[in-house]
Amino acid sequence: MAFFGLFKSKEEKETLEKGLETSKQSVLSKISHAIIGKSEVDDEVLDNLEEALISSDVGVETTLRIVERVQNRVKRDKYVSTSELNTILLQEVSALLQENNVEKQPDFSDPLPSKPYVIMVVGVNGVGKTTTIGKLAYQYKQAGKKVMLGAADTFRAAAVEQLCIWGERVGVPVVKQQQGSDPASVAFDTLQSAVANNADVVLIDTAGRLHNKVNLMNELTKIKNVMQKVVPGAPHEVLLVLDGSTGQNAYIQAEQFSKATQVSSLAITKLDGTAKGGVVIGISDRFKIPVRYIGLGEKMTDLQVFNRETFVHGLLGKVANY
Repeated sequence: MAFFGLFKSKEEKETLEKGLETSKQSVLSKISHAIIGKSEVDDEVLDNLEEALISSDVGVETTLRIVERVQNRVKRDKYVSTSELNTILLQEVSALLQENNVEKQPDFSDPLPSKPYVIMVVGVNGVGKTTTIGKLAYQYKQAGKKVMLGAADTFRAAAVEQLCIWGERVGVPVVKQQQGSDPASVAFDTLQSAVANNADVVLIDTAGRLHNKVNLMNELTKIKNVMQKVVPGAPHEVLLVLDGSTGQNAYIQAEQFSKATQVSSLAITKLDGTAKGGVVIGISDRFKIPVRYIGLGEKMTDLQVFNRETFVHGLLGKVANY
């Protein structure tokens, strides 16, 4: 499958390549170092590969699985030259992610399974949560969907203000209350307004605190219970936003939020300009929660639907005839 054929547009391909350039150079540099002076993939090369992947924030558990798959290929093929390592690595990483997440990734233009389709967005402060909501609103609106935002992060006045700015920029309504209001009340009002106005998509922003998991769990549970009084089954998706540039800290946040609420999808932001792009592979593999979106820049169009093949190609380089 041709690399370009995996994209809808040349611009989308260029955005991914540019966004992952730093991570790609870092990973390939480490892999190149792992095979210096070697003509075939032996135990020493595999050990060096393991070190390269771990230091690229792929994560220990996922790295061991990847190296084991490469090792099995070497045994099966009897002889593998180091020049083939990149190709094998790309294929095995792609296969690993496909096994962990076989469902089709939705596109913004796809028919929605529910109306209104309610997405509750969670994540700590500073990861790009509100910005991601704004970009999602833009993408859904561009796809012809009627979108509404709910400012349920009432803990910080700046969060409500930022969401309102995004609402104005995108051209979608924002339901809000005063700072300190009950977040569940905001969610309730938002869904009532969404139903009344025949909205297709509702994005609910929530507080980004994680100092007390019990309080967080109680708050998110309350929000979900209140929303279900208006729209049965809501929220239909709980989207956790993680900052990819924080590397291992993103793993910790994913684990904590997964315990606090039923996270059903992930958005990994700020991948442009960081050397920690390997974190996407590790998180996707370790938590078995689908990565829905990746953030690759500041523009509203720089939030892309995550595609395993395009991402791995972008991180590890083009491989002919793959």
